[in-house]
Amino acid sequence: MRALPASVLAVCGLIASACGGTGSGGVTAGQAAPATTTQQGPTQETQQSPARQAPPEAEPLDGKVIVIDPGHNGGNYRDPAAINRQVDVLTKRKACDTTGTQTANGYSEAAFTWDVSNRLAKILEARGATVKLTRADNNSVGPCITERAAIGNKAKANAAVSVHADGAPTKERGFHVIIPKKINGPVDKVVGSSNRLGLALRAAFAAGTGLPYSTYIGSKALSYRNDLGGLNLSTVPKVFIECGNMKNPVEAARFQDPKFRQKIALALADGLQHYLKA
Repeated sequence: MRALPASVLAVCGLIASACGGTGSGGVTAGQAAPATTTQQGPTQETQQSPARQAPPEAEPLDGKVIVIDPGHNGGNYRDPAAINRQVDVLTKRKACDTTGTQTANGYSEAAFTWDVSNRLAKILEARGATVKLTRADNNSVGPCITERAAIGNKAKANAAVSVHADGAPTKERGFHVIIPKKINGPVDKVVGSSNRLGLALRAAFAAGTGLPYSTYIGSKALSYRNDLGGLNLSTVPKVFIECGNMKNPVEAARFQDPKFRQKIALALADGLQHYLKA
């Protein structure tokens, strides 16, 4: 999730592989996800393979609406002015979006989150849910963090998750879940349900991926924050998941393996389903 500094954004336009990004919002899953392992979506292998059955103790997802927010966008580096535009997230003003981070060999966070999110959408739809993505592709700019929250709100989602990966020092490892705090704002009424969603995702993610809790942030893979517009402006239960550290060589290699990205998607689907059984 950690972005390249604003001063580097112009340089990113010269080296496309060095930056992440996001696109337009409010897309029903399955409508705009091409079959590829590149910036455009999940692999043909994933599209052809059936989703694993839901965990037996979880309730069916029929009638549930889930919004998936793939972090950043592959085209963000092309328009620094747009993504650096300051927006109000209630506790502060901050950039509309960022480019995201990348692995040492240039695999971008935006490409990773787009692929995982499409895999996750396919699994959830196979289990009966209605799924919406906050962006339509991985070669556009935006949407802003404020718009991403609004998409979940408009959908009246039963749950929303923003998929990210971090850019911490190379020695650091592990995943963490970011959960909103009360801010005397719209998110306050869903802080409790967001916490339950976060706990369900943490348990399922650890069990399904084998990745450790973060070694560098939060407590037992939980981080509570009040500075993220995607959470502050949400009126539906929502969390962020930082799937691991893209700068760590072990985790970077796993993230570039389509089979491991499928594991991540399955783990997230299980976590969402456990939360929604209540």
